[in-house]
Amino acid sequence: MVFLPAKHIDNLDRSTRFPYQQGTASAAMLDLPTARFQEHTLVRIGDDHAGGSMLLLAPEAGGRLVRWRHHGEDILYWPNPADWSNPAKIRGGNPVLFPFIGRHFVDGEPGRWRDAGGQVHALPQHGFARDLPFEVESADRAHIVLLLRDGPQTRAGYPFAFEFRVSYRLLEDGLEATFSITHAAEGDTHAPMPFYAGHHFYFALPCVLRHATTLQMPPSRLSRQLADGSLDTPQPGHTLYTLDTPALQDRYHLLDGAGAIVLDIPPHPDAPLGRRIRIEIDGALMPWHAITTWTESETSDFYCIEPWMGLPNAVHHGEGLHLLAPGDTRHATCRLRIARQSASG
Repeated sequence: MVFLPAKHIDNLDRSTRFPYQQGTASAAMLDLPTARFQEHTLVRIGDDHAGGSMLLLAPEAGGRLVRWRHHGEDILYWPNPADWSNPAKIRGGNPVLFPFIGRHFVDGEPGRWRDAGGQVHALPQHGFARDLPFEVESADRAHIVLLLRDGPQTRAGYPFAFEFRVSYRLLEDGLEATFSITHAAEGDTHAPMPFYAGHHFYFALPCVLRHATTLQMPPSRLSRQLADGSLDTPQPGHTLYTLDTPALQDRYHLLDGAGAIVLDIPPHPDAPLGRRIRIEIDGALMPWHAITTWTESETSDFYCIEPWMGLPNAVHHGEGLHLLAPGDTRHATCRLRIARQSASG
């Protein structure tokens, strides 16, 4: 089986002291509940006993949301076994993408970008956040805030002072995820900070059910990245797809209007009543630019539906590029609401 049953969580400890500093100046340590998972100690938020919900996170591994159980069911895919020697490359959970999404090019060469002053910098695909350790800034039984700051390992490829916060809050019917991006430089002499962040949710879905799984989209246009980093001409999108539709693979749905994205998964052994996942972005604190749909292969037991603030290479073509003045902060929130398909109509 590709889905991980509850027995893969062992040694739950609700009071284990987890080695992360609280805040920026305090040396006090947070007492965080933890769980052993695939021989690693992860931070645990919530409790999936008695029909509750639970998150497992790996702050030191790119702030990765590894597992989300809702009412006894795994919502996200995670491979078993997983190669923890290179967590950024694991296909599963929710890696966060910052400061840029996807591939960026300078003169046809990937992994490079040119700043407003003409200087070229090296930056990996999807940025560096998924490769770096986050701090746990705060946490309680239903909420956690993870923090990544600039440092020597970020400044060569991204010469800006920043604070990138990722927060997760358990809801009665799902999960709220928020990005908070701060340009931490002071004074008007600093250039605006370019960024476009994104989520990369790996939703658990047996590959044999793609033909029977539907995806509802708000008004949007379909686009994709070409080999030189430019975008093709957007084409009108549809409002309803099945996930075996070839046109969905590695496509950007450029949002033209407000509305939710709804994934309807039919009943299967790991979700006996089926599952509806409703991704709400119309209530976000700032607009999302696109939803990306992607999976790795025809036999992958996951499907990615990814809220993005911009498009790959936006730092050069401008599609979804955000510029943040020194001292300013911006936020982006999405909510994922879960219902059993038979009860959702």
